[in-house]
Amino acid sequence: MKPVSGGWSLRRRVITLLTIVGVLLIGLATAEAAMAARNRTQIDAILNQTGPLRVQSQELLNAVLDQETAVRGYAVSGDPADLGPYQAGLDQEKATIAAMRGLLDDYPQIGQELRVVEETAEQWRESVAEPVIATTEQDGTRAGQALVTEQARQRFDEVRSAVGDLQEEILAAREKSAANVRNSSNLLVLLLIIAALVVVVAGAVLLLSLDRMVIRPLTGLATQVREVAEGDYQHRIATVGPPEFIRLGDDVDAMRQKIASDLAEVREARERIEWVNSQLQKQAEELTRSNRDLEQFAYVASHDLQEPLRKVASFCQLLQRRYAGQLDERADQYIAFAVDGAQRMQRLINDLLAFSRIGRLTTGFVDVDLNKVMGDVAGQTEAARQYADAELTWTELPVIRGEEPLLTNLLANLVSNSIKFRRPDAPAKVHISARLVGAEWEISCQDNGIGIEPEFADKIFVIFQRLHSKDAYPGTGIGLAIVKKIVEYHGGRVWVDTDVPEGTAIRFTLPARPEDVEAAAAADPAEQPQPATAEGTTPADEASSALPEHSAGADQPDRADGPPESGRTGDMRETVG
Repeated sequence: MKPVSGGWSLRRRVITLLTIVGVLLIGLATAEAAMAARNRTQIDAILNQTGPLRVQSQELLNAVLDQETAVRGYAVSGDPADLGPYQAGLDQEKATIAAMRGLLDDYPQIGQELRVVEETAEQWRESVAEPVIATTEQDGTRAGQALVTEQARQRFDEVRSAVGDLQEEILAAREKSAANVRNSSNLLVLLLIIAALVVVVAGAVLLLSLDRMVIRPLTGLATQVREVAEGDYQHRIATVGPPEFIRLGDDVDAMRQKIASDLAEVREARERIEWVNSQLQKQAEELTRSNRDLEQFAYVASHDLQEPLRKVASFCQLLQRRYAGQLDERADQYIAFAVDGAQRMQRLINDLLAFSRIGRLTTGFVDVDLNKVMGDVAGQTEAARQYADAELTWTELPVIRGEEPLLTNLLANLVSNSIKFRRPDAPAKVHISARLVGAEWEISCQDNGIGIEPEFADKIFVIFQRLHSKDAYPGTGIGLAIVKKIVEYHGGRVWVDTDVPEGTAIRFTLPARPEDVEAAAAADPAEQPQPATAEGTTPADEASSALPEHSAGADQPDRADGPPESGRTGDMRETVG
């Protein structure tokens, strides 16, 4: 494809062509309008001038003939009544001549012939008609007839000839006007044909120009774009034609280069992703093998290790019961150490098993009423609360999607922790509350215990992380790690609120059901739960007074002799960390 010559843009070319065609058509239209006006003038001349002149010339001839006939009749009869047509013909002659003169502004030659007719008729009347009339009146008809001679007839023939010349001149003028009408009509038709030819030629030129300047370059550009679209991203797009198409081709080529560059980056990223996926697959296989090993370990720990451990603990307890006080004090101490170590090992194994089973042995999520769960938690922690003289209360709690055994274990661990880490100088009080924050329920467990220093707020959720010695506060140090794992398994998060004025506040979130979120959105704003403050504190305690409150600390039996170390939630072992 050869480049289009010239540097004019397509817009400029089209505008120039349309301007030329427009000027030609305007010129032709102007000429046609002028020719049509001229044709109309010439037709008006035929209809309003030469036509009436022909009729009036014939009336003039008739008026002259009436005069001549009246004069002859009067010369024969001598009757004055026969002169009536003479006078009427004379009046008709004058009126006709006056009317013809009103139409002769554009025909001076006809006016000259009309004057000749008028003069000839006047001469005839002076030389023939009036003498015959006067002689007939004075001398009688014989004398009057004597004046009607051949010479008198020749004088009247001169009048008739002058009228004939006038009619011929009028006819010539009419024929000339008719010829002008025919010529102007033919010229008007010619101008219309020329205008049609201009339109046809302009259309043909426009079509050829569009084919050469638009269709061919666009076809070439489309062909090259298809080649790129088929995968040849390195094919350079070269466009010919008007400057607009060249710029369009440059833009398309720049887009091609950008796409090629992006595709290269995508290929590199895909190769990296494939490599990462292969590494992740290897790691997944390793994790699968590791999980199998852990499951095997859990099986061994729950069966093979538990049996000898129970045997060691049982015989140590038998030794302690049978030989207590029979050996020296050091032997009793050694036996006590052995019994305590075996029991702590059992608790540790049980806690590790419970931790490893979270999220692995699942029964599926169902709607769980946390109020019912708190009733179970109150029953599980009853002995511990009696021993510590603790009070457990909770406001109306929501229904969420989750696993009831895990949620029971979660709340039991939090309540047991609050009871265990109580202040020695005040009865323990534990309060559970909930509020809707966005699409999540924020549940708080707040107590009046010893509290947690801010620097240790993140460490307490680490497995086996202890802030106190086991002598001061017994436990395996895994309870809050279980709490964190259960919360995350349910899609929430857990943290310690260090801004409470007294005790410890552990808060965690659980996803709310869609119907609860919609109901909260449709409720009156005054009834909406209060939002959290900027420092992270909540007015849950203040708002709890307006909600139904449940208590598990009133009218309880007297405290037990010692604190329990563990309880059960269904088939899931509940551990106090």
